[in-house]
Amino acid sequence: MCGIVGVLGTHEAAPILVEALKRLEYRGYDSAGIATVNGAGKLDRRRAVGKLVNLSDRLVHDPLAGKAGIGHTRWATHGAPNEKNAHPHRSGPVAVVHNGIIENFRELRNELAAEGHAPETDTDTETVAMLARHHLDSGMTPVQAARATLARLEGAFALAFLFEGEEDLMIVARKGSPLAIGHGDAEMYVGSDAIALAPFTDRITYLEEGDWAVITRAGAEIFDEADAPVSREMRRIRMDAARVDKAGYKHFMAKEIAEQPTVLADALTAYLAGDDINIPTESLDFTKIDRLTMVACGTAYYACLTAKYWFEKLARLPVEVDIASEFRYREPPILPGTVSLFVSQSGETADTLAALRYCRGKADRIVSVVNVETSSIARESDLALPIHAGVEIGVASTKAFTCQLNVLLLLAIKAAKVRGTMSADEVASLLDQLRGLPGHFNAALDRDQTIEKAAIRISEARDVLFLGRGMMYPLAYEGALKLKEISYIHAEAYASGELKHGPIALIDKTVPVIVMAPHDALFDKTVSNMQEVMARGGKVCLITDPAGAAEAGEDVWQMITMPAVDDRLAPLLYALPAQMLAYHAAVAKGTDVDQPRNLAKSVTVE
Repeated sequence: MCGIVGVLGTHEAAPILVEALKRLEYRGYDSAGIATVNGAGKLDRRRAVGKLVNLSDRLVHDPLAGKAGIGHTRWATHGAPNEKNAHPHRSGPVAVVHNGIIENFRELRNELAAEGHAPETDTDTETVAMLARHHLDSGMTPVQAARATLARLEGAFALAFLFEGEEDLMIVARKGSPLAIGHGDAEMYVGSDAIALAPFTDRITYLEEGDWAVITRAGAEIFDEADAPVSREMRRIRMDAARVDKAGYKHFMAKEIAEQPTVLADALTAYLAGDDINIPTESLDFTKIDRLTMVACGTAYYACLTAKYWFEKLARLPVEVDIASEFRYREPPILPGTVSLFVSQSGETADTLAALRYCRGKADRIVSVVNVETSSIARESDLALPIHAGVEIGVASTKAFTCQLNVLLLLAIKAAKVRGTMSADEVASLLDQLRGLPGHFNAALDRDQTIEKAAIRISEARDVLFLGRGMMYPLAYEGALKLKEISYIHAEAYASGELKHGPIALIDKTVPVIVMAPHDALFDKTVSNMQEVMARGGKVCLITDPAGAAEAGEDVWQMITMPAVDDRLAPLLYALPAQMLAYHAAVAKGTDVDQPRNLAKSVTVE
């Protein structure tokens, strides 16, 4: 969600901080600000509501000097999105930026009020700055004050402290929210995402859970939660993997939709060697697995629902799928022979990470499917499988979703091969078809004009229904989510067979019904459901293949024809028209496609 950056440099910090914050815009935010300490030791800050251009304008008219600074993009949790509540927060000689939620801030605020410290904002974060100031007033050094403050905090946080009079000092900490330290030449950087630091350094150290660090231009001293000095690995990040540009497209989402044939091909190259799938079975023995528990949020959850079909049909492996935010609170029993699998684009999703930690020590193995190999979820897994989607900036996930599906399908095929539920010839045949899928993706993208015309008409609706059967059922959910996320049109998804059990009451001539139905074994049943919709005046937009289009006839309102593919591969392909419909509907409505209201790319708080 929120973004943190920091710099102890040799050049003016303000423009560096703003540039770094721009690279974190994709995370979602409603205000932004920076604070610096200048050469004379003076601490000052500038903040603005709305887009970063407003902060940039403020800095033009009211510059901020100093070569040491911290910056923040805020996604409001405690307190309205206004300048008063924008970060950095300051209390006397202390400025703080914070990602996460301080759960005991009211208790701390009451204690501080008794000591004469009154809050000026509605936020939980200000309490951190107030507490640090209180410790400074008692005679502690900045390092001591920061550490004493951290010891009192409950909840999730990534924090960066800046102190007046300390032009060569920054103190940072993480618990539940990611934070990385960047190493330069006589310069040091901090970021909640390595993407923010890519223009300045390719040398990154990721703080582990509970770590805190004292940073100067000479380097960083890192301590664990017990205050013991620790050494954390310095990694090199690939600069090309951190590129953030639209490459001529109007929106990041359009670019990322168009990248799917390429990233899928890259992922297949990484995982396939002949008829073998490059997933280490020594760390995941499917012959000894009785059950698979899959946990995720949002789009990743729908990827898991799709994968349930693959694992159960191909590998005959029972699967349970849970929403991460509900999973650990019902305290499900984890039986022997269970592998827990977690899917997260960022690898930092708070609910998913908490569910993983619940399963640790209970499940036989912890497996994750992530896009960021250095993320917390990846590091805390026994086996982390990268999806190879590359950086995804648009809040509405596109290429990450199809790449998640790809890895989950490969894992299911691997399980089927090891468990003997698919023959070697069957596996080879399916993998051959999978290798041809990037070409079908390109063909699907060529339907853009047809999809745009349908989307423009759909954009006029207030309510939209999505229907699907079998593996198209989770895809219907994903299509509805995409439309809701970026066009703000109310959309719901149902299994086609459930239509008669209530949802058909919603059907009238104002409600488009998007039916996702390749010509598979369930197609005839889906067409029957579709006819029920049309008989009641419903407007059907059918997404199918040539055989399905021929059988459905000419009575449908809108027809979108996809290339014919193996039924088992259809979920990957049919994700594209769902994404393209949502994209063009949002463009027609004039919404902010890449940064839709109230949403953030990475949800790092509960």
